[in-house]
Amino acid sequence: MKRMSISVYVALLVAVCASFAARLGADEGMWVFNNLPLGHLKSKYNFEPTPEWSNHLMKSCVRFSVGGSGSFISSTGLVLTNHHVGRDILHDLSTPERSIDQVGYFAKTLADELKAPEVELNQLISIEDVTARVKSSVTEGMDTAAAGKARLAEMERIENESLKATGLRSDVITLYGGGRYHLYRFKKYTDVRLVWAPEHAVAAFGGDV
Repeated sequence: MKRMSISVYVALLVAVCASFAARLGADEGMWVFNNLPLGHLKSKYNFEPTPEWSNHLMKSCVRFSVGGSGSFISSTGLVLTNHHVGRDILHDLSTPERSIDQVGYFAKTLADELKAPEVELNQLISIEDVTARVKSSVTEGMDTAAAGKARLAEMERIENESLKATGLRSDVITLYGGGRYHLYRFKKYTDVRLVWAPEHAVAAFGGDV
């Protein structure tokens, strides 16, 4: 990153997605970054993602503390997300004299970027499979309630150890209905600023925000 702040570029993606909808068919579903369908991608698209490519893609992803996800689209920290994800930010930055939520906003310079209050962005830095450790916390003879408590306690220990060792936000994520447990480490950004947002009428065009 060339600057410490993260600029939030709130934009409408619905129109883009809709333009391709008629030409796109159903394909493989959602996959985690460390378990991509390599064989399928190779056989159907002749595409072999390298570990470097997958890592770059993973580190381009961010999640918002207000809920929702986004992506880095520049080397200087510009983030793109959907309008509805940033709407709480727009509401908080609005005043009686200037309703950003309704009329939109555009920062012409870095100095015009608006600091978003109490917003945190998390950039996914790494994924570690901790399934064996979490499952080993359950011993023979435990009932369902005890097993659940044991898993949660082990997950908390893993998270605390990771935070202490790396300084990164560390969350153990339950996948596939408890079939796998992965430790996700995130870099936190709290200097989040609004760069651009369309007016609400554009974001809600067609009745679908």
